[in-house]
Amino acid sequence: MSEKILNITNGDCAVDVFKQAKLLGDYLPWRDILYEGPVPAVQSLTELSKIRAEYISQQGWGEFSVVHRDFMQRDDVLATHGDYDKVILWFEHDLTDQLQLMQLLHWFHDNLDATTQLNLICVDQYLGPLSPEAMLALRSYETVVSRAQLESGKKAWDAFCHNTPEQWCALLDADTGVLPFFDAAVRRMLEEFPSCVNGLSRSEQQALEIISQGEQRPGRVFAENLNREEKRFMGDSSFWNLLRGFLESSPNLLSLPSGKCLSLPTSPDQKLSITETGQVVLKGEMNFLQVRPIDRWIGGVHLTMDDSWCWDASMQTVKQLK
Repeated sequence: MSEKILNITNGDCAVDVFKQAKLLGDYLPWRDILYEGPVPAVQSLTELSKIRAEYISQQGWGEFSVVHRDFMQRDDVLATHGDYDKVILWFEHDLTDQLQLMQLLHWFHDNLDATTQLNLICVDQYLGPLSPEAMLALRSYETVVSRAQLESGKKAWDAFCHNTPEQWCALLDADTGVLPFFDAAVRRMLEEFPSCVNGLSRSEQQALEIISQGEQRPGRVFAENLNREEKRFMGDSSFWNLLRGFLESSPNLLSLPSGKCLSLPTSPDQKLSITETGQVVLKGEMNFLQVRPIDRWIGGVHLTMDDSWCWDASMQTVKQLK
């Protein structure tokens, strides 16, 4: 009798390759972009899934009822993991995957069935573009998840969900070597806090720089932004929200030709230009938060003008804005 296996991975692209490779077992895609929107500390996965579904639907990325149903079905499968001989976590090295991995390790820390073996395949390759043969070859990297890895995942997830970022920032000085990609993910998430210099996140800074250097086409700006990442993680819908923030600030940092609006997919007549205000912010002579008051979440931290934090790159720490 063959082993009954549950393969959990980052999304549908990887699952498509699993199917092509005829990978043994059932497949569970973990569809969530935890690097944006509220991820507060709550009592249960069920409660958090509802919060995440509400956020995703508010962004216009799906009807709440559909997204929430998908999350509930996902969580129901996870709850039946004890019916499997083995669960394999397949994840990449980038921020998106590492946050998903933290969430799952946190959950398994408290809920792992004693009869089920939990294994991990975590590599510095992107799973979706792999050939079926290359995907199957990754099984050589499969290892049993250790107690130390479960503890590290729980600690990191608790820090991510905390309502202030100090615990998350403190992970930079912690020993996370049992999960070698955690440290870079922690740092990259911190870089999405507003800069103490000009109020721009790293992604916002990169986007403005690319446009100021002459690239006007949104799709090309997005592609170049990915090229500037050590580990690509941001999807186009998230990046379009970032661009809209520049277009809608008062005064605006970017502009489009008269009568045009930013859409996805784009059209040839959507050409972005950086404004004088955009240049001033980019130079650090004005803080972006002065022209677009902040109201966004990073993990469990709700950034508002009354309670905000910034990332000091020179000191590699977060500071509360007064």
